[in-house]
Amino acid sequence: MTHRSVIVKLPTGLHLRPAALFTQEACKYESEITLQRGDMKVDAKSVMGVMALGAGPNTEVLITAEGPDEQEAVEALSHLLEAETIGA
Repeated sequence: MTHRSVIVKLPTGLHLRPAALFTQEACKYESEITLQRGDMKVDAKSVMGVMALGAGPNTEVLITAEGPDEQEAVEALSHLLEAETIGA
């Protein structure tokens, strides 16, 4: 299992478009991936789940992956959340 705590740097947080792009990236990996904010944990491959976290700018989230490509998945998804823009 691989995990990393990340501060969301996206100016709009994980609203619809960034959440959709985040889940598209998560779906590229075989590993089971979750995104957690506080006590709420969701499937990182679910747009509705990611949006339900309400992760705005400067929010801390935990990315956890378990599977054959877990390290690669956590690395890539961390970079997306730490970027100033997504899908530009």
